[in-house]
Amino acid sequence: MPRETIDTGNSKRYVRRDAEGQFTEDQVSVGKSLAADRRQKAKTVAKKGDGDRGDRKSS
Repeated sequence: MPRETIDTGNSKRYVRRDAEGQFTEDQVSVGKSLAADRRQKAKTVAKKGDGDRGDRKSS
């Protein structure tokens, strides 16, 4: 499943849902996720919504 953005009003988070629609354990802050993306390049090209599983080709 692709990740979705949750805006709590105080922070934004990337979350995933399982097959039943419940949140999985892996939730990450948007700011930390984008900072980690800038620090390193992944070898895998990920699909839309799966940015934490690799890089996206720039358009």
